[in-house]
Amino acid sequence: MSLFSYVRRVYALDTIDTRFTTSSSTPFKAIDSRIDPAKCTAARDEPLQGVPMHKGSKGQPVAEPSKWATPEFYFYYFIFIIAVPYMFWVAYDVSRPSDPRYHKYEDLLSDGWVPERKIDVSDSQYSTFRENIPYMSILVICHPLFRRFYNTLRPLSKTRAVQNGQANGTNAHHISAAEAEARLDQRATFDFGFALIFLTALHGFSALKVVSILYLNFCIATRLPKQHVPIMTWAFNVGILFANELCAGYHFASIVEFMSPTGQEGAEKMPNWGTWMDSHGGIMPRWEILFNITVLRLISFNMDYYWSLDRRAASPMEKKQLDPANLSERDRISLPADTKDYSFRNYIAYILYGPLYLTGPIITFNDYISQLKYISPSIETSRTIKYAIRFLLTLLSMELVLHFDYCVAISKADPNWSDYSPAQLSLLSYFNLHVIWLKLLIPWRFFRLWALMDGIDPPENMVRCVSNNPSTLAFWRGWHRSFNRWLIRYLYIPLGGSTIRGRYAMARSALNYLLTFTFVALWHDISLNLLAWGWLIVFFMLPEVLAGYLFPRKNFAARPTAYRCLCAVGAVGNIMMMMMANLVGFAVGVDGLKSIIYGVFHDFSGMAFLVTACSALFVGVQVMYEIRESEMRQGIFMKC
Repeated sequence: MSLFSYVRRVYALDTIDTRFTTSSSTPFKAIDSRIDPAKCTAARDEPLQGVPMHKGSKGQPVAEPSKWATPEFYFYYFIFIIAVPYMFWVAYDVSRPSDPRYHKYEDLLSDGWVPERKIDVSDSQYSTFRENIPYMSILVICHPLFRRFYNTLRPLSKTRAVQNGQANGTNAHHISAAEAEARLDQRATFDFGFALIFLTALHGFSALKVVSILYLNFCIATRLPKQHVPIMTWAFNVGILFANELCAGYHFASIVEFMSPTGQEGAEKMPNWGTWMDSHGGIMPRWEILFNITVLRLISFNMDYYWSLDRRAASPMEKKQLDPANLSERDRISLPADTKDYSFRNYIAYILYGPLYLTGPIITFNDYISQLKYISPSIETSRTIKYAIRFLLTLLSMELVLHFDYCVAISKADPNWSDYSPAQLSLLSYFNLHVIWLKLLIPWRFFRLWALMDGIDPPENMVRCVSNNPSTLAFWRGWHRSFNRWLIRYLYIPLGGSTIRGRYAMARSALNYLLTFTFVALWHDISLNLLAWGWLIVFFMLPEVLAGYLFPRKNFAARPTAYRCLCAVGAVGNIMMMMMANLVGFAVGVDGLKSIIYGVFHDFSGMAFLVTACSALFVGVQVMYEIRESEMRQGIFMKC
């Protein structure tokens, strides 16, 4: 294989996640798209509203002929050659020491490794992750070694033979039910022990608080009457989100003061053990900061257990005559585990699973148990190595952006946005969104890489680059994808989903969107900016839904180019609205967005730039559409 071919494989969708190239209802090894993608016929998803594509006679999306070598796209290439370097230059130009506003944010910059350039690590979230990469890398290497050592103490000869066969890329070995149970016992026991050690190292004495919450949630699922489990599960976990925020993690000193019969005065006379325990809070004393991701797993276990109670009379596996060692992803998620698998040991092992504990990606309890029993065929050493290379290239991209574009530091220095031109305002905001995307993408890929090395295949969280999203609905399917799938399974579908058939149904769908994104906003953080962000997302979704209803594809069957251009005009509006919503939620807030909008619209030059930017976005959207058409020509159908 040539170097160029290998680089193409590194950037293939199959390398990021085999779920992108295989239908969720088809076992992975049944369709090997790595050999001949053109033979992959898995109609994974339905066409999108806002993305111009048509269906064949069987309802499957059908790709149009390639446009890459047409005069239309040669013109687009010319625009790209001019626009993309200009965008980078504008952001770099305002980040040079010679810029008159440089002194306002210089103190937020740090020494970098690029000669004569500082680095913008003013974002505390990414800065913390970046500083701990060396230590986490050691843990990522040691964790699989610890498991191997544990497996030598509890050897399972037949299971180990199967593992060796899988590692060599062969799937011919059959795993019996007894071997699967033995493998589950081996892996879950190790995960349980490692989780408790890992939790204690991270949070010190606060690990007791985490375990207490986990135990209460387990009791809700297993001890309450069945009909009360869903409502109590949601009430308890949403209440925990608020309680964690309001009580700041329940400091032991505050607990001592509360329990003291004479209040604060009596607590001062007692031994100062509460303050002492608070001072031994481990590596991450503020355990509540990242507990939100744990709440999702708590709800997943309870609801999977609740739904399993309806299926205990007959085994769905036997009814459908499925091979448990070769299940599709959909079956791994939807089919309940055995009754005995909903044990407290497996529960703790799942909730506190080391590689995914801090940030995810999110994997359901049913899927976790299935992968403990049977190795996912998608896990291969060669693919994991390519995924690791892709991660390192992404990390390098982030480092270069932070060395040459100081958009985060500029926005944090309380700038006077009127000092910047419309082009500078727009492109600083644009690159700020890319930094947000990268700072989330990198930790998610790091911890997913750790899970892949450990033999667990969770979903990839980021499907597309933030600059490759013409549809608002599709954007949220691909952004934090595992969370999106969690929302659909545990919240959106139980609320009733969505439909555009009738005014009442559309109103109900809008309400479901509003409830879902209100939860998403509160889950991220209890703040006004994020609540406004969640509601803006719902508001900005409505035009796309209505446009799909008013301008159906079938009405333009004879004019596909006109329909593609019409969709592109709408997509430009989508992109503008998505940028505004995310700037409010994660960057400059409502007031900052008002200042930026005023800076763009306050004179003629701003309006002229806006028209130019929209024209460039129109060109970009056409390329986005053709990328998706190219995927369809390979038999890949995605929802984003």
